[in-house]
Amino acid sequence: MSESPAVLVALSTAPDEASARRLARELLEARLVACATLLPGAVSMYWWKGAIEESAEWLLLLKTTAERWPALLERLPGLHPYEVPELLALPVAASLEPYLEWLVTQTQGDPR
Repeated sequence: MSESPAVLVALSTAPDEASARRLARELLEARLVACATLLPGAVSMYWWKGAIEESAEWLLLLKTTAERWPALLERLPGLHPYEVPELLALPVAASLEPYLEWLVTQTQGDPR
């Protein structure tokens, strides 16, 4: 690839494995992400409606491009069980070129 596209790792959380798997599959099927890594065992502590809460959660690492970010940002809240879902994007500073090419290809149309 001559010019590397902007790649992002987006972070989200889900309350349980079933929700995390459903979110990942729907985002993959829509080609909004190339890969979703689901990590169990996260514990989130946060302010919610005036009180500190603590929840066991699954962390989703969603690999996507900056080009697909607006669509991901629009789609995830409607799929998510939380009233206010977490969705943060972190820029990727560097990547193995073959992985980058694969990631970009997987988020464009239907490359199958």
